[in-house]
Amino acid sequence: MARTKQSPEFEIEVDGEPYVWRLQRQPQWSSDTAGWRGMAIAARHKEGQREAVLEFPPGPQPKYGAPHLHASQIAPELVATAIASAIVAGWEPLSRGKTVTIVVDAAGG
Repeated sequence: MARTKQSPEFEIEVDGEPYVWRLQRQPQWSSDTAGWRGMAIAARHKEGQREAVLEFPPGPQPKYGAPHLHASQIAPELVATAIASAIVAGWEPLSRGKTVTIVVDAAGG
């Protein structure tokens, strides 16, 4: 069985609740959208199973040969704001169900 390589998970607290997040997708070119897609972060409550994928808008196109984005480079405040925005948008992290995708702005709101 093949092993999948996933980004490491990081813990964060939002409104007194523990969450776990990881970098789901790096900014990349997509032929589906005919352009750049922004990064995506997968988050879930530490005690829950339902994930939310938080999609950010594409930033400026990286220069050729630029290093990849690492999860450790993402500001915890940005992740916390995005998780709080997902909850306001209707994500129920302790409920059961499919993963939800929520588009946030560049500031996570």
